Amino acid sequence: MSAQPTLAPTEAAKPELPPVKAVRRSFSSPLASALVVAVTALWTIPTVGLLVTSLRPKGDVASTGWWEAFVHPDLGLENYRSVLFDNSFGTSGGLMPYLVNSVAISIPATVFPLVLAAMAAYALAWVRFKGSDTLFFVIFALQVVPLQMALIPLLRLFSGGAHLGSVTVIPALNLKDTYLPVWLTHTMFALPLAIFLLHNFIAQLPRDLMEAAVVDGASHFKIFRSIVLPLSAPALASFAIFQFLWVWNDLLVALTFAGGNPTVAPMTSRLAQLSGSNGSRWELLSAGAFLSMVVPLAVFFALQRYFVRGLLAGSVKG
Repeated sequence: MSAQPTLAPTEAAKPELPPVKAVRRSFSSPLASALVVAVTALWTIPTVGLLVTSLRPKGDVASTGWWEAFVHPDLGLENYRSVLFDNSFGTSGGLMPYLVNSVAISIPATVFPLVLAAMAAYALAWVRFKGSDTLFFVIFALQVVPLQMALIPLLRLFSGGAHLGSVTVIPALNLKDTYLPVWLTHTMFALPLAIFLLHNFIAQLPRDLMEAAVVDGASHFKIFRSIVLPLSAPALASFAIFQFLWVWNDLLVALTFAGGNPTVAPMTSRLAQLSGSNGSRWELLSAGAFLSMVVPLAVFFALQRYFVRGLLAGSVKG
C-alpha cells in the first residue's frame, strides 16, 4: 500500500486586515476616474498613430502626419499584404514565416516553465522533506543571475558541450537551427521567478482543504491536479501573461540562439534587421511593428480577468 501524503506545517493564519475604506473611496472618486481616463488616452495615442500609419499609402506617410488620415482618409490593407507575403520586404515569403516562428517559440517557452514551476511550487509549499526551505531560498537567489552573463556559456554548452580537462561531462547537443535552445534558455531563466511567485500563492491555500483531501486518501498528484491547479488559475494566468509577453518581445535571446536563420528566427529578430535596410519604408515597418503587437494584445485581453485576480490575490480583504 502506498504511504499517505503528509503536508508540511505552515505558520498560523494571520488575522484579516480591516477594509481600507478611505483609500477605496479616493480611488473611486470622479477625479480619480477622470485622471485614469486621461492617462489611458495619452497611453493609447502612439498605438493609434502606429495603426493609422500602417494603413496609409506610402506617399501620404512620407508627406503628412498620421492625424491627417482623419481629415483625408485613404486607408487600406495593402501594407499588411506586402509585409506578410511579398518578397519586396526583404525576405522570401514576407514576414509570415517569422510570425509562425514567434508563435512556435512563445507558446512552448511559456508552457514549459509554467508546468515545471507549478509542480515545484507545490512540492516546496506542501510536501515535507529535509532542506526544502534551503532549496527555496537558493531558487529565490537565482533571480539575481543576469541573463546577459549566461548567454555565452549557454551558447558554448549547446554547441560544444561541457568538458573538464580531457573528460567530456556533457556532450555537444548539436541544437543548431532548432527551437530547442531558445525554449531551454527562456525556461531556465523564467523558473526562479515563477517558482517564487507560485509558491507564495499556493502556500496560502486553505490548509483544512488540503488535510481533508489527505484524509480522503488523495495522493499528492491528485491534490495537485484537482485542488491546487484550479485554485491557482489566477496566479498561473498572471505569470503566463508576463512570460508570453517577455518571450514574444525578446530580441537578445533570439539573436544569440536563433540569429537570422529564417527557419527559427522570430519576428523581433527580422524587424530589427529591416529597420536599417528599410528605414525609409515607414508604412511597411509600421505594419510589421503593429503585427508584432496584435498577438500580445489579444493574449492580454483574453486573460485580463485572470490577470487582475492574480494581482489582487493575497491583498487586502474585506
